[in-house]
Amino acid sequence: MNTQVLIQLALGFWMNIKIFLLTLVFSLPLGLLICFASMSKFSPLRTLMRGFIWVIRGTPLMLQLLVIFYGPGLLFDLPAMDRFWAVIVAFVINYACYFSVIYQGGIESMPHGQFEAGQVLGMTKSQIFFKVILLQVVKRILPPMGNEVITLVKDTSLARLIAIYEIIYVGQNFIKKGLIWPLFFTGVFFLIFNGLVTMLLDYLEKKLNYFRG
Repeated sequence: MNTQVLIQLALGFWMNIKIFLLTLVFSLPLGLLICFASMSKFSPLRTLMRGFIWVIRGTPLMLQLLVIFYGPGLLFDLPAMDRFWAVIVAFVINYACYFSVIYQGGIESMPHGQFEAGQVLGMTKSQIFFKVILLQVVKRILPPMGNEVITLVKDTSLARLIAIYEIIYVGQNFIKKGLIWPLFFTGVFFLIFNGLVTMLLDYLEKKLNYFRG
């Protein structure tokens, strides 16, 4: 097994990891903002956000990536966006919408009595949410969020569509040199990383086990 090939695969996978981490860093808080907007009592904002979520969830991430990268130049004659940041923007928007739906389900599943109890104690709405509700919501949404995170790990390979030097792009390049095993070996990188992510998610679920019922 050629060491240089493994090094190039590892460098390619580092790109996948960067896409994964940056997507999580930006999409988790953005998803919460979109969730609040989609639950807003201001009807136009709520309708706009729900329509936006419907479009993003109803179209392929692959299509969204191509539109964000090529769209500004073709539609408005603007300079092309940097390839890497086009990937990040597409992934963040896509996953923020999925996370927002999960957040909303978690918030709406909380007994209304907890909100009322907080109000009786003189707490503000923000205090009730961050001090009473949030950790319980995290406990409830962790399994579906974990599924989306695992999916994100694999979706990072879509970056190759716009020639981002990620691991499967590297593996495909070796096919031109008559080597097929590097392409199959990319699966090993994904399996190991997904295993580590799954272990982390299991650990977090156990840490939150004090919220029962």
